[in-house]
Order: sequence, then C-alpha cells, then structure tokens
Amino acid sequence: MSIYKQLQTSDEIMQTNTKHMICTKSSDAVMDSKLKTLRSYTHLEPDYTEEHEDPRDYCYGGYHPVQVGDVFNKRYKVLSKLGWGYFSTVWLCIDLRSGRHVAVKVLKSGAGFTQAGQDELTLLRCASGPTARNPLKDRIVQLLDEFKIAGVNGIHICLVLELLGPDLRCWQVCFGNPGLSLTCVKHVITQVLEGLAYLHSHCKIIHTDIKPENILLCVTPQSSSHPPGDATQTYSTAIKTTLLQDPEAPRNLDNITVKIADLGSSCWVYKHFCQEIQTRQYRSLEVLLGSEYGPPADIWSVACLAFELVTGDSLFEPKAGPNFSLEEGDLRRIAVLRPWGLYEVLVEKYHLLLREASVFSDFLLQMLDFLPERRATAAQCLKHPWLKL
Repeated sequence: MSIYKQLQTSDEIMQTNTKHMICTKSSDAVMDSKLKTLRSYTHLEPDYTEEHEDPRDYCYGGYHPVQVGDVFNKRYKVLSKLGWGYFSTVWLCIDLRSGRHVAVKVLKSGAGFTQAGQDELTLLRCASGPTARNPLKDRIVQLLDEFKIAGVNGIHICLVLELLGPDLRCWQVCFGNPGLSLTCVKHVITQVLEGLAYLHSHCKIIHTDIKPENILLCVTPQSSSHPPGDATQTYSTAIKTTLLQDPEAPRNLDNITVKIADLGSSCWVYKHFCQEIQTRQYRSLEVLLGSEYGPPADIWSVACLAFELVTGDSLFEPKAGPNFSLEEGDLRRIAVLRPWGLYEVLVEKYHLLLREASVFSDFLLQMLDFLPERRATAAQCLKHPWLKL
C-alpha cells in the first residue's frame, strides 16, 4: 500500500471515528493517540505528487467546500486557491474591510483535526500576539484573525495569516538549483536562525518542520490588483519581474526577506504532540533514533537546509534498499561505510573555494553534532563567521 493510500485510509478511519464520537465519547487517551497518529502521517511524504486534494475528503469530518467568490465571516472574499495539505486547504482572499490580501487556512472538521487546529492557533497566538514585542517576531508568519465556519461537513477552524510570496522550493523550481548566490543564502539562513532564536527562547516553541517549503519569500507583486489564475504562478512571475528585470536585481536578490511559516506541526519545548517529527531529509539524528528531542532538532534541519541552498542537493537523501525501508533504517545493516568529510565534499564535488568550504563546513558541523545538548543554538549560530564572510 502506498503512503498516499495510507493517508486516505487513515482519513476514512478518522471520519468514521469522528461520527462515532458524536454518540459515544472516546477516552482522552484514545483521542490523544489518534491525534498523534494523524500528526505523524504529515511527515511521511515530504511532497504530495497530486496537484489537488482527494475529492473523497470532502465529507463529514473532512474539507470544507469553497468556491471562488465565497465570503468568509462576512469579511474575507475568496479570490483563488493557494494550496492544500492533509489537514487543510489555503485560500487567497481579500479583506473587504482593509483591502488587504490575506491567506485563509480552512482546517478539516474532524475532532482530531480540530484539536490540531486549536494547538496551532495557540502556538500562533504566542508567536504573533500583541504581547510578542520582540523585533524578531517578524521572522515568523503572523496570525491576523481567526474564526469558525459551520458548513455541510462540520465546524471548521479558520486561520487568517499574512500573505507571503512563494517558498524557497518554488524558487528552486523557477530558477534551478541552487538558484541563490552565496550572499543570498547567508542572508536567508540568518533570517531563519533569527526566527528560530525567537521561537526557541522567547516562545519556547519547536518548529519541528524546517524545510524549503516552509520558508516563504516576502515578495509584493507590482500591481495591487490580483490577476486571475494560479497564485503560485502569480507570485513566481512577481519574483521574475520585480527582481530579475530590475536594474538593481543583484542587490535585491542578496537582500531578499523570508519568514518561517506553517506552525501546524510545531510543539512546545515542554509539551510535545508527536514523537515522530520532521520531513525525512531534514530529520535529526535523535528523532531517527526515537530519543527525546528539543530545539536542537530544528538546528539540525537548518544545517540540511543551508547545505541544500548552497549546493542544490540534499545533505541526506533516504533511499529504499532490499533490507530496509525509507522509514525503518538500521545502521547495523549498512555493510560498508565510505567516509568522505564534509569539507572534502564541498571542495571536490561542489568546487567551493578552500576558505569558503572550511568556514561553511565548520558552520554546518556545529549544527550537526550527534549530541543535541552540544549542538549550537540558533543564537550561537548567528555569531558564526560564515554568515559574515
């Protein structure tokens, strides 16, 4: 059975259980177990190959049917679809009060999804609430409003988020790998680390899913009106027209602004919602081994992200073999290990200059320490000379 089919099967089970729980209350322990199972499924596949969500998920406990032109909460008019995930659909809307474009995330209505939505809402309130006066909070996507929709498939939590541009993965698709200059990569990684320093120290939040898809560019289209068509294509075009055709493009590219998005999988430092976190390519050693994790797990992911942005390749790329699967690795089954140091890889394979490779490899290795307690913190990483080189 494919992983995607497993997701569908899980959703059908969840829908059945949701209907059953209307009549008979499940224990908190059972509900918590189901919620943790749902959360873990979101990390099994880093990228959905399907362009659209499964129509069968538009049922009781599932997605809310949305049409272009609908108005949410008598305020947010739907212009187009931004995307979808296992837990929700996301829509480009215009705020009829302010005229501002926003992103509205509409979660599934099943009990497990509702609880996950409540958890995400609490985390977003902490990260972007009026009491969050830390200047680094602007490195995190901001929650603007919240409401609920009572629809044919149940009651759905809706989150209104600031509208940002496409993610770093979209950038790679548009311009190829690696697609960013070293100066730009350093600028992006600095902002990601600033966002994590804020989440880890000020909010006591672990993001748990740092990857290119969750780092969004702050790009404003030249026209205030939103043309029809796919939102991703609109913003991809905006990148090209506002940056590549601009005579100041080199300077603009090196000073691009990004924000950390999607706290849907996040948790508190002192309260975890799921043991299996992170998308595979960015999953930390302690999580792979089933050990306790904390903020250092995010730092490991940043190291993987930095390597990928510089080289265009994944630092770690899980592959299925005859004796182990993508999800069930066992180091004892690897017969021969051929060591190739990170510095040597950067010089021999990616042809970085010796000085750059030396400082960059040192930067990465401090974030990839096998022992989480010895791994550099986000604040410490920000002081590393590679970011200033």
